[in-house]
Amino acid sequence: MKAPVPSVAFAPTTTLPAPASPARTLANIAIDKVLVIKSAHRLELISHGEPVKAYKISLGKQPRGPKLAEGDRRTPEGFYWLDWRKTSDRYNLAMHVSYPNIDDAARARREGTPPGGMIMIHGTPISDDYPEWYFASLDWTDGCIAMNNADMREVWSLVKDGTMIEIRP
Repeated sequence: MKAPVPSVAFAPTTTLPAPASPARTLANIAIDKVLVIKSAHRLELISHGEPVKAYKISLGKQPRGPKLAEGDRRTPEGFYWLDWRKTSDRYNLAMHVSYPNIDDAARARREGTPPGGMIMIHGTPISDDYPEWYFASLDWTDGCIAMNNADMREVWSLVKDGTMIEIRP
């Protein structure tokens, strides 16, 4: 009589980030999503479903609720793409959020209001009158997502055009 073969449970194949090691730095991790949590004033870089870095952010002057119309000074909520970038004389580096999405545009048409646009993740102004630290404790944009300039440079270097961004309440 043969001995019974022990049963072995196999985990499904998944792609997981390699364990942290000196060779594994933020610069060589593929960022596949940006997550913004408005209520926490936090932007997270996500790789394979796991947050790898978080940053403090500022939002539109009316931070609660989704963007409903051009000029409402709200930051949108939903799923978008970071579709292009530019250097900005006013805000240093800026990455464009593909607002409005199909749902935003349909809602604006139903309500007869323009949805607005030019929502960006950007840095803070360089100003002798208002130093960078001044902006960190305020929701001061017209609906964009703002970060200090050092953080914006890091995000700029790590996030590729075409990356998904989810903005939650």
